[in-house]
Order: sequence, then C-alpha cells, then structure tokens
Amino acid sequence: MKSNGVPQDIKSLPTLIQIKAAIPTYLFETNLLFSLYYVVKDIALIIGLCASLMVLEWILPASCMCIVLPIYWYLQGTMLMAVFVLGHDCGHGSFSKYETINDVFGTVLHSVVLTPYYPWKISHRNHHKHTGNIDKDEVFYPVRKEHENGNNFAYLFGLGFGWFVYLWRGYHPRNVCHLNPLEPMFSNHVTGCTLSIASLICWVGCLYIYACSFGLWELLKYYFIPEMVFASWLLIVTFLHHIEEKTPWYSDDNWNYVKGALSSVDRNYGWAHDVIHNIGTHQIHHLFSRIPHYNLEDATRHFRKNFPELSRVKNDKIFPTLVRMYKKFSSQFRIGNETKVHVYT
Repeated sequence: MKSNGVPQDIKSLPTLIQIKAAIPTYLFETNLLFSLYYVVKDIALIIGLCASLMVLEWILPASCMCIVLPIYWYLQGTMLMAVFVLGHDCGHGSFSKYETINDVFGTVLHSVVLTPYYPWKISHRNHHKHTGNIDKDEVFYPVRKEHENGNNFAYLFGLGFGWFVYLWRGYHPRNVCHLNPLEPMFSNHVTGCTLSIASLICWVGCLYIYACSFGLWELLKYYFIPEMVFASWLLIVTFLHHIEEKTPWYSDDNWNYVKGALSSVDRNYGWAHDVIHNIGTHQIHHLFSRIPHYNLEDATRHFRKNFPELSRVKNDKIFPTLVRMYKKFSSQFRIGNETKVHVYT
C-alpha cells in the first residue's frame, strides 16, 4: 500500500542501514573548520547589514526609510534564522566531533536568537526520535479528541510570537516550558539546561543595557523586529516540513523511525534556501541528523537516486502553501482517539 509514493506497509520499506548504505560515508563527516567558516560568514553578514542600515539612515532622507527598513528587517531576520540553524547543527552533533565545542557554540548562537539552547536541544531530539508519531512527536501533531480542549491555532496565527509561546508552554497536550530546567523532560540535563538559560538571561541583560543606552526604538529597529522575522521563519519552516496533503502521521503502535522520518517533506526556499543552510532539505536530515548542513544536498541526491519512490518533494510557492495547509490543518488536526494513520486531504 502506498500514500503519496511512500509505502505504508512497514515490510516494504528499506531499513535505515539500507538507506545509509546508499549515501557515501564522507557525507556523514563533520568538519569544524567548515562550521566555523559559516559562523564567521553569518556574523559578518549580520554586522554588514547593521552597518549598511546605519549608512543609509545617514545619507537618505527619512521618507525613504519606510522602504529601507522592511527590507532590512526581512534580510536580517533571515540571517538570524541562519544563525539558529548553525546552533541547531550543534544540538545534533553535526557542527563538530566534540560535544563540548558543540554545546559552547550552540549556547552562544541560540542565545543570540533568544532561544535556550540545551532545553530546546532535548525537546528537538524528542521530535527527531518520534517524527510523525501522533502520540509522541513534539509539535504540530494531530490532537486526539480526548485533548481537543486545547487551542493550538495561536502558534501559527501569531507567527513569531507563536515561537515564544511554544518555548514558554510547549504544544498542547504535551506541555513543556523550555525556561524551566526542572521540567521532567530535562531531568537528566539540569546542569546543561540551567547554563543555557543563564546564558540567555545574560544576553537579555545586554539587550537591556543597549536599550537604556541608545533607546528602545534602536533595539526594536536593529534587533527585535528582525528577531520576530526569524521566529516567523522558524515556525513556518517547522510547520511546512511536516504538514502537507497525503503526508501521513502514525499512531504509536503503527509507527517506526524510518516511516516517521520519511513522512517529512523537502521544500526549497528560493533565494533563502542556501542562506538558511539547506534546512528545507529535510527528509535526509530526519533520517540522519548527524549529516552536516553543507552535505545535505549531496546526500539527498544520492537518496533520491536510489529511493525515488520514497522522496517527498514540494516546490510550491511558500506563502500560498502556508495558507493552503493552515486551512487544512485548522479544520482537520483534531482526530479520533482510535485513529491509526492521519493524512491531510
């Protein structure tokens, strides 16, 4: 039996080992120098955008800034998304071979985008461990009727604000506060979570000092509005990686790792695809999260060549797709308590 090209019968699927054998081993190797290059490049671009805005404010009349500022906010927010993805690589261990280096850089990079690194690292690993599992996945899963009193619409309706709502209270009904190191999910990682939250508090303190020194508008203009653009990017990308027509979600007793990973969707984000480090190349990332972002495209080419019937690729325009799938999601995400496989139609 097939759905959208992906076999639903577990016996007809290749094993993870079989899929891995089709991908050259060198694509699984991390390179710290490559990762540092991307960190330096992204930071340089962020600084360059700030400097460019300062120069434009100095040489252009105030009437022109209503055009310049939205462009700056969009570009800078996209760059903050790129920084987040580098921190995301740290959480997966694909930034370097060294866990301490990964955690140090991940903490710094994620703090810069107002994300508690270690708590999110743990909850995100839960997402990867249970991708496509109705009963155990982390976010945007279908909700059974027994939990239907919760309202998950705000996560998308609020866009950037929705990301911070998720960090604060998780996703109904499996609620987790990423700012509480004593959450049961973090019970074996209290020290790492506490240090990440402390780093985040230090960064917020720096932002407060900046606002006191230069004014609230300067903080909003240069940082906080781009931060909301980043958060919107993240929420949209996460949603569209796992919500699409005929893309299955499985009950726990009807799920396994390969089925879940193959239920994710590859999307291309146009001019921003490479800028945000190929995070839209998502199927192979879910199958093998240790593959560094700079090898995802090559690994995906090998995967599609050897398993074309398993590929889920959508190249529709992003905003119309978001509107289309949000409408379907909002009307179909509530499911019966006994549902085994759920697809959006």
